[in-house]
Amino acid sequence: MTEHITSNLSDRVLHLQFNRPERKNAITLAMYSALAAALNDAAANPDVRVALISGVDGNFTSGNDLSDFLSAGPLDESHPVVHFLMALLKFPKPVVAAVDGVAIGIGTTLLLQCDLVYADNTARFQMPFVNLGLVPEYASSFLVPRLAGQAAAAELLLLGEMFNAEKAAQLGFVNAVEANVHAHARAQALRLAAQPPAAVRKTKALLRAPVLDTVEQVMKNEFGLFAELLAGGEFKEAATAFFEKRKPDFSSFN
Repeated sequence: MTEHITSNLSDRVLHLQFNRPERKNAITLAMYSALAAALNDAAANPDVRVALISGVDGNFTSGNDLSDFLSAGPLDESHPVVHFLMALLKFPKPVVAAVDGVAIGIGTTLLLQCDLVYADNTARFQMPFVNLGLVPEYASSFLVPRLAGQAAAAELLLLGEMFNAEKAAQLGFVNAVEANVHAHARAQALRLAAQPPAAVRKTKALLRAPVLDTVEQVMKNEFGLFAELLAGGEFKEAATAFFEKRKPDFSSFN
């Protein structure tokens, strides 16, 4: 387990935390690998009935560490990000998330694969893929319209605007907005852990089954387009502008 992902198993709840406060818990490749390994181990561990995901120091996660992400190879089945996405997608036990502060990019889209999501009033969500010259990931191009409707999805994904916890609850990204979000999420995780475990797992499987094949196919389609645009000029301009701390200029692109 990397120092930037903390893991604690207590009362059959595995608590995984993003622990990189100096970067608002931006996720590195090593962190993705650690998360994937922890989830895969937990899936096979009968002592784990529930996974709880949160961040430290008042933030969930600011998304990918861009410089680290760009150092990786092709976005294929061997990529650490893909390992994590598949581990969470296939995780057979319930996943609870507690969100405060920023939840950017993957910090928002991973919530679509969680079973119970709670946020506090400091939470800010964003899927800025188009802003970066990229396309949505983690089947969000399918799941967000299904969750929030076509019009809301177009606004969230094409404009990439930030939205607050109240709107996230209205659109269905979170179950509830709670003042003491970490305590509430922990309490809900403990309630789940006390439920009949086989019944919980089978019910989760039934809830996910109707769209699982579609989600996997959409993910493959997104990966292909994401990789294509990652090598393109629009992303290069967006990334350069990010590191130069200026607004990107897409006026010369067609």
